[in-house]
Amino acid sequence: MDEKILILDFGSQYTQLIARRVRELNIYCEIFPFNNIPKITDEYQGVILSGSPSSVHDKNSPKVDLTLFNNIPVLGICYGAQLIANANNCIVTKSKIREYGRAKLSYVNSESLLMKGVELDSDVWMSHGDSITEITDSFQILASTKDVKITSYNLKNKNYYGLQFHPEVTHSAFGGKILSNFAVKICGCSQSWNPKKFVEYTIQRVRDKVKDDKVILGLSGGVDSSVAAMLIHKAIGKNLFCVFVDNGLLRKNEFTNVLSSYKNLGLNVIGIDAKNLFYNGLVGKVDPEDKRKSIGKNFIDVFEKEAKNIGEIKWLAQGTIYPDVIESVSVNGPSATIKSHHNVGGLPEKMDLKIIEPLNLLFKDEVRKVGDQLNIPKNILNRHPFPGPGLGIRILGEVTEEKVNLLQDADDIFISSLKKNKLYDQVWQAATILLPVKSVGVMGDERTYEYTTVLRAVTSLDGMTADWSRLPDEFLAEVSNNIINKVKGINRVVYDISSKPPATIEWE
Repeated sequence: MDEKILILDFGSQYTQLIARRVRELNIYCEIFPFNNIPKITDEYQGVILSGSPSSVHDKNSPKVDLTLFNNIPVLGICYGAQLIANANNCIVTKSKIREYGRAKLSYVNSESLLMKGVELDSDVWMSHGDSITEITDSFQILASTKDVKITSYNLKNKNYYGLQFHPEVTHSAFGGKILSNFAVKICGCSQSWNPKKFVEYTIQRVRDKVKDDKVILGLSGGVDSSVAAMLIHKAIGKNLFCVFVDNGLLRKNEFTNVLSSYKNLGLNVIGIDAKNLFYNGLVGKVDPEDKRKSIGKNFIDVFEKEAKNIGEIKWLAQGTIYPDVIESVSVNGPSATIKSHHNVGGLPEKMDLKIIEPLNLLFKDEVRKVGDQLNIPKNILNRHPFPGPGLGIRILGEVTEEKVNLLQDADDIFISSLKKNKLYDQVWQAATILLPVKSVGVMGDERTYEYTTVLRAVTSLDGMTADWSRLPDEFLAEVSNNIINKVKGINRVVYDISSKPPATIEWE
């Protein structure tokens, strides 16, 4: 990349949102944990320090050496702002009352580059336990609220700026403007990051990395692996070998339907039936992490076997995207990760193929824009996200072929009904989950004791946060009725109304 913003994560729940807001400005950015800072090259135009649940006074609070950034502009947000102030002889004190929620700007230095265009009395979103209460003469106050005098500042002799509120959340009315002022006016970013530029950059990067080697890629039918395949195909042509594996955990009729659509794109695709291998690997496994790792291992086994059949394969390509990477890496170490993603944490420690991930810099909506740039058909690009482990993590508890067949039939009714009622494109992701419990029911004159299935539908921009979809009552009633009447083995349907956070989109 010609230019980028570095975002250092100190454990804030909003760090990924900062990245989203910067990307929306057509500026490329990267997130790194505070304890794994990359080499600062000329490409970095600026640095953003995230918030944190920690206090700068905590014994083991996260720290960073600001001298690493030389003359690069730095913007500290909440904890990041307090970190800069504390390192420059200012007073940071524990607030008597945690400052959380909306506040209004009672003072704005509109002459400052950071606050240019920000209106007085506009809302900002506070979320911090410490406050900067005293600053030295080298600091200049840029904004205040009624309760927080030093709401924003600039360290005049250095290009350091601080905000004691979160500009990245929508509650901060001019937050986007402030981030734009920092990235464009202060850092000098040209806002040239776009899908066309990413495609050109990535094709060249793949060529430089792979050279004349052969690459094998596992297709899933989803947007991520499809876009990854087309990018690599543009880069190395016939040296890309795509493998579409029927792991027995796909949606109903998906193997046949998707295989034909890929061949229409001109990709070199090999279809492999490996259902029994995956089913056998899942026998006795009920823990979701165990299931993910079993599925991940068997994928690699299939790919490595196919690679040997093709001969001289050196690379395994994956459709890993940025949220997969972010959620699998924590500033506090592996114990704090949300889950092991199939494309990240699900891989075995030892494998014979090197990994190439052309999309691991992108959020989901950016992947779709790149796919559009590559002229991939809309029916693939607009397909809902589908997890790498497939229905294996939508069947809670042990996975059996019988349960897969039940879930495939119920899921097919749900997804087909969404499309029929023109609701599919209004939903970010829809899923059907089979619970490991049975309940009593009555059908006709008979008592039943059968499984419960959950319908899950969410709205989202990039999968980092999500809200449950308000699907019409009549629609849900129709889907429930069809599943119970047509899928023998299911007698109860419920609808999940949990948002992310605190829940996740998938149940496992």
